[in-house]
Order: sequence, then C-alpha cells, then structure tokens
Amino acid sequence: MRAAVFREVDKPLTIEEIELDAPGPQEVVVRTAATGICHSDLHFIEGKYPIATPIVLGHEGAGVVEAVGSAVRYVQPGDHVITCNSIFCGRCERCLRGQPHLCAKEGITRTDADPPRLRDRSGERIHQFTDLSCFAEKMLTHENGVVKIDPSVPLDRAALIGCGVMTGVGAALNTARVEPGSTVAVIGCGGIGLNAIQGARIAGARRIFAIDRVAGKLELARQFGATDTVDASAGDPVAQVVEQTGGGVDYSFEAIGLKQTAEQAFAMISRGGTATVIGMIPVGEKIEIHGAELLSEKKLQGSLMGSNRFRIDMPVYIDLYLQGRLKLDELVSQTLPLERINEGLDALRSGELARSVVVFD
Repeated sequence: MRAAVFREVDKPLTIEEIELDAPGPQEVVVRTAATGICHSDLHFIEGKYPIATPIVLGHEGAGVVEAVGSAVRYVQPGDHVITCNSIFCGRCERCLRGQPHLCAKEGITRTDADPPRLRDRSGERIHQFTDLSCFAEKMLTHENGVVKIDPSVPLDRAALIGCGVMTGVGAALNTARVEPGSTVAVIGCGGIGLNAIQGARIAGARRIFAIDRVAGKLELARQFGATDTVDASAGDPVAQVVEQTGGGVDYSFEAIGLKQTAEQAFAMISRGGTATVIGMIPVGEKIEIHGAELLSEKKLQGSLMGSNRFRIDMPVYIDLYLQGRLKLDELVSQTLPLERINEGLDALRSGELARSVVVFD
C-alpha cells in the first residue's frame, strides 16, 4: 500500500510503498477514505515533539472496514468507521471512572518489542503514529480505536470528527462544560479553534469572542458562531476582551499551542472563570501566571482530545451534523490526493486554511 512516510525533521514526507501486517485477534484493517491534516502532525514534523522515525503520521481518519481479527465483534467488513487515537482498554481505573480518553492503553498498544505492523520494502520497521497512521491507504488498529457511523455521512467529512471536531467541540462541551448564557473567548481560529467556537455555540453561550491575526479566519469564525472578533495584531487581545466584557469572559480556550497565548487565555477570564489550553505547547515550555489570581477561583486546565468518550460523542456529533447544527462542510478548505500531502502541510504552516483533507481513491 502507499503511505506518506516521515523520515527526517523539517523534511517533506515521502510517498512510499510499504507493507501492512495481518490483523491480530482484536484488530481491524480499515481502508482509508479520507484523513485530515492536523497541526499536531506538524508539531512532530517540525521537531517540537520527539518521535521515533521512520513513521507514518496521521490520526484524523475515516474509512471502511476491510478485515477483522478472530475476536472482533464490534465491527465487520463493510462498516463505515471513524478512527480515534483515544484507544481505550475498558478495564483500567480511568476507563471505569468514565475517562477513557485518559486510558494508559496497557496491553492494547504495540511497542518496539512487538513485531512491526508496518514495514518498508527492505523489511525495516515503520513506526505507527498513535496506533493509527492515517496517512496511508490502509490502517491497522485495535477495534477499540474505531466507532461505527451512519454510512450516509460522507467519509471526507466524518474524518474531521476524528480529531479536530472532537478536540474543539469536546473541549467546550466536555472539558470546560460551557454553560448556557455564558461568555467565551477562543484564541486561534484554525481547525481546533473553529470547533471550540461551534462547541460554545451549541452549548448556548451568549457571546463568543474569536481572536486571531488573520482577517479571513475571523470572518470564518463568525460562520461558526462567533458573535465578536478581535484582531490580535491590532493591540493587546486581553485588554480588548476585558474592556468589551467589563472584566473578562467566563471561559477561554487556547487553540494554538504557545506559552504567550496560554497566558493570555488565563489573563482574559473573569473571577471564577476557566481557561482551557487545547493547543500542544512545545516540550520544555512553562506557563507563568500570577498566583494571587487563583484566590479569585480562576482556573487553568488542559484538555486532551476533548475529554471524549468517543463511541458516545462521535455518533452524537454525526446526528448534529445531519440536523445542520454542527458544521463540517465549512471546515474543509481543500482536498488533496496523497501525493500532494506536503502541499497541505505547507498550507497549514501558512495559517490561512481551516483544514486540508487528503482523500483516497
């Protein structure tokens, strides 16, 4: 099968023919229909997060089940599925507490000591990203890494739910639990930020501030539910939000992954407010806040994959999409074949697009 392989930091991905292992007892093979290009992938390509290479990246995908292992009962060949990197065991303390997104995945993920799932033509191990590797024509993963969906939903739209939508909408609905009538600010209006905005809209927020430096993204944010926009290049966004709200917002979301914007997210919340960091802040970076502000019950927290229970949440998001309440079509800025995946990564670096989607024949 063809795959986009990451071999060196800051180098283009290479399109190669690689081999895929047969599924184990609890594994499934999914023929990839579409995969979104997420900023998280770019963090690894740029070396901001260390990772073993060579590796096939990609973690936001959807496709059709092609083969299943002997013990698989949840899906069968022909089922349409979304993949999710929140693979869960269902047995550990976190899973049993209703936090499967925090599962340690013991016993259900592969290690370097296991036979490789992916190999190049010479037999060299190709590492698998988040036990998925969506930048390939097929995926081999544990059955607890997929969710069945309505086959009427276009797979190039459904793929976006696998990370961007789940992460952004979930941060608003699950992690922060935005309340009806509240005020919200979202820093960064890329794919994740736009979904945090529409998550806040779905939750019933009365005022939603979209913050970015790119005029086109701010305009797009209004389509997703932003009531106000703040041009971060025109002055201190914290001062602008605090002034316009008379003291700050109830909830803020950082969707870029920078120390400065994480600190701004905390600075723009009101007394008793909650700042949620969604972005991947580079390894080694530390966030500084004024300790005295914690006495006013201001909270700073992180969010992992929208604190999801993805087999519950994703079908709900599919229903919201079919009802016209969740925007997926508007997220897709361009579609590309696998051979042009590096163009999609370049577009992501430019910061101009919401989402590039790689589609497979």
